[in-house]
Parts: sequence; C-alpha cells; structure tokens
Amino acid sequence: MPILSDKIMQKIENLRWSILLLLLTLNFSCDQFSKRIVRNEISDYENISIIKDHFTLTRVENTGAFLSLGDNMPYIFRLIILTGLPLLFLLYGLYFLFTKRNLPMTMQIALCFLIGGGVGNLYDRILHGSVTDFMHMDFYLFQTGVFNFADISIMIGISILLFQSLRGKMVQEEPMDKAG
Repeated sequence: MPILSDKIMQKIENLRWSILLLLLTLNFSCDQFSKRIVRNEISDYENISIIKDHFTLTRVENTGAFLSLGDNMPYIFRLIILTGLPLLFLLYGLYFLFTKRNLPMTMQIALCFLIGGGVGNLYDRILHGSVTDFMHMDFYLFQTGVFNFADISIMIGISILLFQSLRGKMVQEEPMDKAG
C-alpha cells in the first residue's frame, strides 16, 4: 500500500506544479500579448476612448516604477533598484512557491498572480528598457495612473493575500471574543 500512496502523492504534486506553472504562464502571456498589440498598434501617448472618457487606451513607455517613480534616477540606480532587486524577489518568490508544499491554495494562487505580473514587467524592463503601460481609468472622483495587465495581476495577488490575512485575523479573534 505505501507504494500506491507514494504514486498518488507524486501525481498530486505533479498536478500542483502543472497548475502553478499554468497560472504563472497565463499571467505572463496575457500581459505580453496585450503589450505586443499595444506596441504595434498604438502610437506613443495616442488616446483611444473605449468607454467615453472613463476608460482609455494610451501607450506610455515607463522607465520608472509604479506611476513612473524613480524615472529620473541615474541609470545605474534604476538598474539596481528596478531590475536587480525585483529579480531577486521574483526568484525567491518562485523558490518559495515551489518548495513550500503546505501553503494554502489561496496563497499559491496569489503568488502566481504576483510573480506572473512581476515577471511580465521585469521582462519588459530588461528587453525594452521600459515597461509598456496603456490602460487608464477616470471616473472623475477616482482616477488611475496608466497601467497594464501585469499591474492588474500584481494587484489581484496583493488583494488575495490581504483578504486572506484579514480573514485569518477574524478567525483568530473570534474565539477570544466569545471567551471574554
């Protein structure tokens, strides 16, 4: 019997790896596919209204970080801070994702979104020297910077982790409230 259960466990682990790789690949591929279309079809700073002026496409090559932070830093600092550090974090994230077998499923999914989006933007920065951003939302009271699908993936991953963290705190606090 132990051999059978080892085979089953190996199949489960292989399935887990396959699903994680699929999620990572889908995040990265959607991001890169959309950016390729934008680079080929939209001129720099061209404005294309999708939903009146609430949702527009506008191509911006961002050499900085989120909202162009660090755009004016000297090249060597940008290279270290915007390429080197993210590369180290992403490599550690991949290591963590694939070596920690008992992570909650929601955390594994969140890490796939974070890493997939991070790799998409890092790939742009290394290959093109900038990250292609192209979506903008303006709802008068609320307006975003220009962003891309990698940014959406990263925000989804952060949201999942935040939700899981808050849910975990509520579950931990519940027994204390009943006792006190």
